[in-house]
Amino acid sequence: MTAPPRLQLQGITKRYPSVVANDGVSLTVLPGQVHAVLGENGAGKSTLMKIIYGSVRPDAGQVLWNGRPVQVQGPQAARALGIAMVFQHFSLFDTLTVAENVWLGLDKSLALDEVARRIAAKAAEYGLDIDPQRPVHTLSVGEMQRVEIIRALLTEPQLLILDEPTSVLTPQAVEKLFVVLRRLAAQGCAILYISHKLHEIRALCDACTVLRGGKVTGTCDPRQESNASLSRLMIGAEPPQLEHHDRTPGEPVLQVQDLTLARESPFGVDLQDIGFEVRAGEVVGIAGVSGNGQRELLYALSGEDTRPAPGTVRVGGTACGRLGPAHRRHLGLHFVPEERLGRGAVPSLGLAHNLLLTRTEAVHRTGWVRMGALQAQAADIIRRFNVKAGGPQAAARSLSGGNLQKFIVGREIDARPRLLVISQPTWGVDVGAAAQIRGAILQLRDAGCAVLVVSEELEELFEVSDRLHVIAKGRLSPSMPRRDATVETIGEWMSGLWPQAAGTPATEAAHAQA
Repeated sequence: MTAPPRLQLQGITKRYPSVVANDGVSLTVLPGQVHAVLGENGAGKSTLMKIIYGSVRPDAGQVLWNGRPVQVQGPQAARALGIAMVFQHFSLFDTLTVAENVWLGLDKSLALDEVARRIAAKAAEYGLDIDPQRPVHTLSVGEMQRVEIIRALLTEPQLLILDEPTSVLTPQAVEKLFVVLRRLAAQGCAILYISHKLHEIRALCDACTVLRGGKVTGTCDPRQESNASLSRLMIGAEPPQLEHHDRTPGEPVLQVQDLTLARESPFGVDLQDIGFEVRAGEVVGIAGVSGNGQRELLYALSGEDTRPAPGTVRVGGTACGRLGPAHRRHLGLHFVPEERLGRGAVPSLGLAHNLLLTRTEAVHRTGWVRMGALQAQAADIIRRFNVKAGGPQAAARSLSGGNLQKFIVGREIDARPRLLVISQPTWGVDVGAAAQIRGAILQLRDAGCAVLVVSEELEELFEVSDRLHVIAKGRLSPSMPRRDATVETIGEWMSGLWPQAAGTPATEAAHAQA
């Protein structure tokens, strides 16, 4: 007899006050199938996955599990059925260790030491390097992603839901993850896979359901589609092509020299003799595997870490190693962190009030906030960056990850910075929005802004950068003009294997002029 579908959704509907997130959605996933759910930001994908996992209750419709109707009352009930989920926004307790976080979602009959051993074994088996004893607050976003994936794998799921699982993983780590997923599928595990990376969906998935505006608009076999045809199914058009014209950069805006900084936590990375510069009218990209010093470098640049000697970081010629973020914003430095919720935006505050984190145009000289001006400013950013939200008052946490990213990036670009430092600019963003953000970065650069992009997306760095560095084990490679860079070379450099002789001041200067 033919086995019943692992999961069937029939007419699932979920309404919120300002939007219908899911409108009569039907979906079937078979055992051993890797099934993609494709759609632009705000199409209803994450809401649908949360309904399957029991963290959101549908208003209408039916869920069938292995052919039988079920009501998934919550995540614990979902896990009991054999459903595991890796969320786009991580559900980890910062103050607990990796092992303690994983233990919370497992059978409590297991001792913590046994959970730690299983984590280490699973990490080694799948190439997802992580220390079970590390506190979560010391992890980079990429390392947190590994914890979520390992936690899901340890439950031996019948259905694994992955919401943007590769958004902060390197190409090498993605390949290792795909090996894991193919092995799980071969063992009969069904996989629901959400990603905006169309080439990944075509390489991994054997079925695809497309959502637009909360409704199913089509199904296909992604292996028979091209990136262009999938893009048309998802957003109704192909994303615009970026125009990247070579130009001569101006004077240095950001100068980092002899930056050596001891880690603040036992699990951090020491920065060792970091030196580079970003000139007006150029984009400099920094590539690297997560957890190699990116966080420490960004904290030192943004002003969150004020330990560096004053002259090690200069913005527009002003020594600012000991200045905080507000002082650096007065010098023209604006910063987009990799963590959207918590650092980029206050989850419970509306979008308009979140502007006040870095923007003061609506604040009167007497200190009063001019609410009309603030609302208008937020509405303008929402309109220009095509943010799908319930207006300026919508809480940050009510937005999809990609739409919140568009708002935060728009907030900083709209400030017309002299220097923009941006980390993971298109993490979890659909292809159309990614093209829009990258285009905005290039427009900012063409207007004379100096831009530093830290990303684990090599494709993204190749699209927007004029020069590239690689960070590995707290050290920074010499720069390489984008036209000379290859995936193979950057991949070697990610292991710290770059020509040491190239790091001389004369060579650096030659690269800067290139």
